[in-house]
Amino acid sequence: GKHRIVIPCLGHFKEEYEKVSKLYMNNKIRTTKYTLLNFLPRNLFEQFHRVANLYFLFLVVLNWVPLVEAFQKEITMLPLVVVLTIIAVKDGLEDYSKYKMDKQINNLLTKVYSR
Repeated sequence: GKHRIVIPCLGHFKEEYEKVSKLYMNNKIRTTKYTLLNFLPRNLFEQFHRVANLYFLFLVVLNWVPLVEAFQKEITMLPLVVVLTIIAVKDGLEDYSKYKMDKQINNLLTKVYSR
């Protein structure tokens, strides 16, 4: 089966740790969805997977066609922009709280078993 090798980064194990640690990924916990660089595109991508948001986007696009224009263009965009902004702020706050929790967990002191 699968097994895990743990090498402490202490004293006489330091050289072995540095040599072996280059071969493996770190074991930090990361439960966040977003980074600062991908927040806006990824959040919009996820929000437009909802049928209601696609419907309102369709109304906005349709209202920009002069033959079909029913309302002022800005009024049609208002509900979509408000909903997208509120959901983006909610998702950002949730992701930030996950980031803080991950940071807290990753900085916990752990005990290392040594014979």
